[in-house]
Amino acid sequence: MWYFVFGLIVIYIGSSYLNPKPSDQLGFTQFMTAINAGQIKEVTVKTTDQSISGKTVKGKAFKTYYLNYPDFVKDLQAQKVVINVNPTDSNWFWSLFLQAILPFLLIALPLIFIFRQAQGANSQALSFGKSRAKAWDREGQKDPVTFKDVAGIDEAIEELREIVDYLKNPDKYIEIGAKIPKGALLMGPPGTGKTLLARAIAGEADVPFYRLSGSDFVEMFVGVGASRVRDLFDQAKKSQPCIIFLDEIDAVGRHRGAGVGGGHDEREQTLNQLLVEMDGFDTNVTVIVIAATNRPDILDPALLRPGRFDRQIVVDKPDQKGRHEILEIHARNKKFGPNINLEIIARRTPGFTGADLANLINEAALLSARRGKSTIEMQELEESIERVIAGPQRKSRVISKKEKEIIAYHEVGHALVAKNLEGMDPVHKISILPRGMALGYTLQLPIEDKFLMSKLDIENQIKILMGGRIAEEIVFGSITSGASNDIEKATDLARNYVCRFGMSQELGTRKYGKSDNYVFLGRDYSDHSKDYSEGTAREIDLEIKRLIDESYTAAKDILMGKRDQLDAVATVLMEVEVLENAQFEAILEGKPLPEVQLPAEQAQ
Repeated sequence: MWYFVFGLIVIYIGSSYLNPKPSDQLGFTQFMTAINAGQIKEVTVKTTDQSISGKTVKGKAFKTYYLNYPDFVKDLQAQKVVINVNPTDSNWFWSLFLQAILPFLLIALPLIFIFRQAQGANSQALSFGKSRAKAWDREGQKDPVTFKDVAGIDEAIEELREIVDYLKNPDKYIEIGAKIPKGALLMGPPGTGKTLLARAIAGEADVPFYRLSGSDFVEMFVGVGASRVRDLFDQAKKSQPCIIFLDEIDAVGRHRGAGVGGGHDEREQTLNQLLVEMDGFDTNVTVIVIAATNRPDILDPALLRPGRFDRQIVVDKPDQKGRHEILEIHARNKKFGPNINLEIIARRTPGFTGADLANLINEAALLSARRGKSTIEMQELEESIERVIAGPQRKSRVISKKEKEIIAYHEVGHALVAKNLEGMDPVHKISILPRGMALGYTLQLPIEDKFLMSKLDIENQIKILMGGRIAEEIVFGSITSGASNDIEKATDLARNYVCRFGMSQELGTRKYGKSDNYVFLGRDYSDHSKDYSEGTAREIDLEIKRLIDESYTAAKDILMGKRDQLDAVATVLMEVEVLENAQFEAILEGKPLPEVQLPAEQAQ
């Protein structure tokens, strides 16, 4: 279209320069009068259009129309006027262009443009079902990720390393009669490194690597997803041995029959085609499919059977050793001070995923830069832990003295109950500085990772959660809404204690209720999760209430017996706003408060 517009502009400019300059139009009587007066120097007679043009003796151009009469030529000769009849027109091509070619172009060019647009749309329609996957270019990567850049998931790395080794040295496995798995499913919580593992495989394997997301297959047009699956596997077979990585496969791999009343939608057709392609490989085809998801519970069972995703690799949260290794990887290009001990940070970050730890290191680097430091100190790492757990500090929130006192007693209540219960994680920090959604917080960090919770652990945890509400009641004689989140957590723990873990002596070792079934999984709206009678439901409610009430009473006895310590710690906390473990212990023992270096924004 732009070429057409440009052509019109060129034509306009050309016509302005090439056309002869406009002449004065004379009537024939005026023309004859000028001849008789000797004012005409030259005339050009054109019989084609019966026009006369010429110049006066003063050089002025004129134009009139020719009238044939017998003495016309004699009159011109008598006045010695130069006569030209039908001379060769030097601008004949331009006249032809304007009269014949230009109208044709004005019609033809828009038609050509429309035709090309339609052809392009047709081409797009034909390529709509083509796969969007492109082979990953290992050579084009500046620093490709390898297994050396992945830590904390050694078992998963070992499983995938075997697949990579098979692609590099297939003869070793073929000779012994071994068959490599056709697929491997990486499953685990978000942020544990599933996609990072796939990038490491691409960096390690010297074979083509195709990467797509599950959502890349699904479109509003029926059949497009299935067509893209076919095209993807056709590409892979042409460049085998190779690897296909499907990220977030739950987008197309959900349980079939999804939705109320089932259905046969675009997503199901895509899944059916994927199942056919994965199970239709020849024995000589070396195309391995690796997929990742954090929702393995909603995947269709046909995907998980042997012959499709033979290996289901759990990529879980790292333990303390794994967290230390991950921190060392993310600390490679960072400038740290001499007092940094990443092992302490690893011990203080239970439950952190690899993504959380990467964010922790980055937050510490940002804090250091913000404060004008040239290196990252332990102080910034400690604070970044709190930023990841509870969010950034809210300096702008102004809290009244009365509310500050209530918050201080509330948090000290949690800390004192935790301190006086055997086997509980030690109190690491008490703060009444607002952070995230919390007005204050009590941070407990375990000495070692725990993978099981005993009956006593749950009971003690409920007591700790009740400690804040009890402290408010003891000191102020009233309660506030500040304990709402504590009560919610305590109720969930008590319900699991009774209904899931079978720890109640009254109701015995049995699970009450079924797992929630979602409508999108193809189930119905009916509530079948309640698999017990109304009488049993009442017993469950009473047992939950009994457990919470007993925990409340036990925590209240602790705080009533430690009222002096409660007042002492809360008084100091209102002054300094943040208490570290060493300071908390010193107050309980009646010792002077030790100096603890606080982050700059807390010390101000």
